[in-house]
Amino acid sequence: MPKSSKITSTGKASFTTSFNEWRHRVYALRSAYLNRRVHKSFRLSDRRDYKRALLLPGYWRLTGHVNSLLFRYKKTFLLLGLLYAVFWIIIVGFGSQANYLSLVDGIRESGIEEVGHFGAGIALFASVAASGLTSALTIDQQIYSVILVLLIWLTTVWLLRQIMAGHSVRLRDGLYSAGAPIVALFLLVIVSLVQLLPLGIAIIAYQAAQVSGLLEGGVEAMLFWVSAGLAGLLSLYWVTSTFFAMIVVTLPGTYPWHALRTAGDMVSGRRLRLLLRLLWMSLLVAVTWILVLLPAILLTEWMTSFWSWVQFVPIVPATLLILTTLSLIWSCAYIYMLYRKVIDNDQA
Repeated sequence: MPKSSKITSTGKASFTTSFNEWRHRVYALRSAYLNRRVHKSFRLSDRRDYKRALLLPGYWRLTGHVNSLLFRYKKTFLLLGLLYAVFWIIIVGFGSQANYLSLVDGIRESGIEEVGHFGAGIALFASVAASGLTSALTIDQQIYSVILVLLIWLTTVWLLRQIMAGHSVRLRDGLYSAGAPIVALFLLVIVSLVQLLPLGIAIIAYQAAQVSGLLEGGVEAMLFWVSAGLAGLLSLYWVTSTFFAMIVVTLPGTYPWHALRTAGDMVSGRRLRLLLRLLWMSLLVAVTWILVLLPAILLTEWMTSFWSWVQFVPIVPATLLILTTLSLIWSCAYIYMLYRKVIDNDQA
């Protein structure tokens, strides 16, 4: 009996010691987190605490830096875009001209053309941009397309990092060397999807409210839009640091949770200024799509009215694929350049 009692007592002491060590470790991590972050939940932050210096180029100047860098190494990035387009056609498929023609027929049957060719072109542009002219993807195609996008992200970041370090780069080296952190990057993508849940719930709620007629009322509509706006802002608030974490995680030996912590410390107290530049990036991409894809649609419809065989030429699907490819590479470059400006500011 004494021997059994001794074992029980030792086991209990060992469990208590392990629990205390775990509790102290959690407390230390929490204290370190609160000391690093300037904002505290449910407490008003003083301006002297949360105001952090951040000297960034203006919106147009930063855009010019991105464009000039990509243009300087246009051969490398155009080859990367071409390779991405080829693999996209192999994995997902080329935008179907038949799907485009069915959208055109649907626009004509709906009577939108009565408002003019330009109005019909805008409606067709919205349909093409939303559908992508592709049929429903299988599970395998969805997985392969996500992996392809992640590889393009990693390759673009690797090439830009080597360029800004003053090294000579070759696309082959980027393709062979950039894919190591793909698992860590995929985990951050999952985190970003979780962070976008409030925005997704708001979109679903909007669709339900539109069907039920809730948006027709005064007070109910106001409360809904306020709630939806707050949900969207919450998602944008979270995702801002995750974008930078996707850059940090490409550094050798960096784990995803360490990247999230580092990126969160980097944007703390600066989130609004960085978010506005990310929204500027999205605005430029949207405007570029309008200025390129909409004229391509209008030109195709105009040419079809004279030559019927033009409707079988995949002008719009090809334009859509080119825009998708260049927009992805340019957006990666913009986010990386913004990240480097923040790093340079902190090291100055």
